[in-house]
Amino acid sequence: MTTTDAVRPDERVPGPMPWLLIAATCLATFAITASGATRSPFLITMSRDLDVGLAAIANLFGLTSIAWGLTSFIAGVGSDRFGRRPFLVAAPIALAGALVGVGLGQSFLWVAIWATVAGGCSGLFTGVSMAEIAGRVTDRQRGRALGWVMAGQSMTLLVGVPMASWIGASVGWRGVNYCVAGLSLVGALAMFSVTASVTRSGAAKAAANPPPLRTALSGTVIRLLGCVIAERICFGLAAVYYATFMLQTYDLSLQALALPLAIFAAGNILGTIGGGQLGDRIRNRMLTFATALIGAGIMAVLLFGWQVGVAVSTALGFAFMFTNALSRPSLMASLANVPAEVRGTVMGLNSTAASAGWLGAAAIGGWILSTVGFAGFGPFSALLAIVGAILALSVRR
Repeated sequence: MTTTDAVRPDERVPGPMPWLLIAATCLATFAITASGATRSPFLITMSRDLDVGLAAIANLFGLTSIAWGLTSFIAGVGSDRFGRRPFLVAAPIALAGALVGVGLGQSFLWVAIWATVAGGCSGLFTGVSMAEIAGRVTDRQRGRALGWVMAGQSMTLLVGVPMASWIGASVGWRGVNYCVAGLSLVGALAMFSVTASVTRSGAAKAAANPPPLRTALSGTVIRLLGCVIAERICFGLAAVYYATFMLQTYDLSLQALALPLAIFAAGNILGTIGGGQLGDRIRNRMLTFATALIGAGIMAVLLFGWQVGVAVSTALGFAFMFTNALSRPSLMASLANVPAEVRGTVMGLNSTAASAGWLGAAAIGGWILSTVGFAGFGPFSALLAIVGAILALSVRR
């Protein structure tokens, strides 16, 4: 496969969107994303119950992310050889079992083990689900289809975490894990029902003659994966540290922080949906991605450098999330526009790169915070945006 082949346009006549598959994938994706995100309100409670420091509990997110990234690649390769459906159904079921293990864990070691397993199970689903969605639509529908799935991920911030806090007040952090496990089983059932008659998207041919990894790793795909890492670090710096920024800058209470966080998450959801529309309507997706990412870099400079009031910082937080989210569907649609026999591998590598970006955001953000403070977040985000834009604009069709 040549560099230009990696993003060749699909010229099929657009058909109806597979809304049942999209809805089921959104449900399962919501459960999978919630498996880790809903832990955030209970860090202090978990540290007390398990008799460990708060930092140890926070490190569970890192373990989850590492396992997630590793299994995403493995599942992507496997789905190209054996079909998508086994992963789409089995992964949420396995995740439910792992979450029950987290809830039953009586020591930090066992909770850490099961949380890592849960992250691995989540990775088995994410890249494969995007490959399946991308294979069911034409190229000029992929931005919208993948945008809706990514909006399902974003709903975890807006709905999942507050709901977990509310439910956890009655059943505790262990009970929340059981609830998410039940939701994951519902997601597995939904995926089983909507993929019953889906063909294996070229997997039978690939199983008989597996393509080498270098077939998926064209120069174009490598540059696009570089864009993923740059965008995820830029996003993660704000997503991980925005709440702390608002608390420390304006001395807010947790109750007062709820509205800025909800507006922050809403920007991500609306931007993702809008980005899907742009990705399918503007022919040069990489120009769309680069422009939106540069816009996010500018918003980051203003957000972390212009601290004039809660209302302004809330509006800038929304603007940052909106512009950053506008970029992502175009990038995902471009990554998905590869031959079917390697699409699972490429989308799995996308999830692996995204996990690396999240880890980088947490680590680099901590270093910046300890050396120059929040004022360093904006310029660094802008630099990442420029790097991502250069990589994107270097991609040939």
